[in-house]
Amino acid sequence: MIHPLRFGNFTILYPWIFFFLLAVPALFLLRRKVGNAVQAVRFSSTEMLALSRDGKSRARGCLNAIIFLAMALLLLAASRPQLERKNTHIQASGVDIILAFDVSGSMRAEDMTVGNKRVSRIETVKRIAQQFIAKRLNDRIGIIAFAGHPYLVSPPTLDHGWLVTNIDCMQAGMIEEDSTAIGSAIAAAVRRLREHSAKSKVLILLTDGANNAGRLSPLTAAEAARVLGIKIYTIGAGSSGPVPFPVLDIFGETRYQMVEFDSDLDTLKKIAEMTGGQFFHATDGQSLVKIFQKVNRMERSRAVMTKISFCWDLFPWPVGIALMLLLVEIFLSQTVWKQLP
Repeated sequence: MIHPLRFGNFTILYPWIFFFLLAVPALFLLRRKVGNAVQAVRFSSTEMLALSRDGKSRARGCLNAIIFLAMALLLLAASRPQLERKNTHIQASGVDIILAFDVSGSMRAEDMTVGNKRVSRIETVKRIAQQFIAKRLNDRIGIIAFAGHPYLVSPPTLDHGWLVTNIDCMQAGMIEEDSTAIGSAIAAAVRRLREHSAKSKVLILLTDGANNAGRLSPLTAAEAARVLGIKIYTIGAGSSGPVPFPVLDIFGETRYQMVEFDSDLDTLKKIAEMTGGQFFHATDGQSLVKIFQKVNRMERSRAVMTKISFCWDLFPWPVGIALMLLLVEIFLSQTVWKQLP
């Protein structure tokens, strides 16, 4: 059994029909031989008829070519050519995610490494967050930046290109009040997530400091998240102890000082435990990559895919062209190139 031939979206259901095309040249030669052998009327001389053998031969050849081209088109139609179009509908029932990033001045500390190169905490977070977003195609993702107060960078959206662009614009110190309001950041994320109806809602909170601003304590905000079924993954970024921090000297040159920043990892652990999430401590770029990979595996998206195929039969086109060619052959053979009996 010969299977259908497929060329992308083009399919021929009965390709074995093309074997009959081999008979077309044979019929062409046979018709030519028979046509030359049969003479309906005998003349002693053809000069008085002023007939041109070359012209007549070319005319007969053209008529034969039209007939056999029509035959080839009819065989093509019999092979059942089809054009297939596939539509894939994805109904996402994934996860609504808010990424809350600390952009206080301490995130400028350069104690992270990416590819053996020392970079700041904020630049490391931005790169790895963009990689995380690229793997969550079916999820609405939003971004909140916070320091002394939270700032909505982007509400939850499926436009991940927009997210990546906005992440590039985030800088440490972009919010004037240089402190850390973790409780306010959690509350802002909870308000955004409660507006959506996704079955799973997640907040990924990354900070390198301790809560020292805002009217709401982190644990109170975490309790509100727990009641609403929002899971919080907390990431404490940065090394403990003094870390290199860039400062400008009086000549405008960048110098590094060893500075130690306060952190409250215990509170981050409690926030994660209260909401059913998990706490992580990222001391370098590689560990942060692994953390985001683990979260990606733990919070998998679910999507329902529906594939719909439409097939258009193309045989009416070659049939129509073949009929027009046959009409042209009949017209020419009975008028311009009419043959003698």
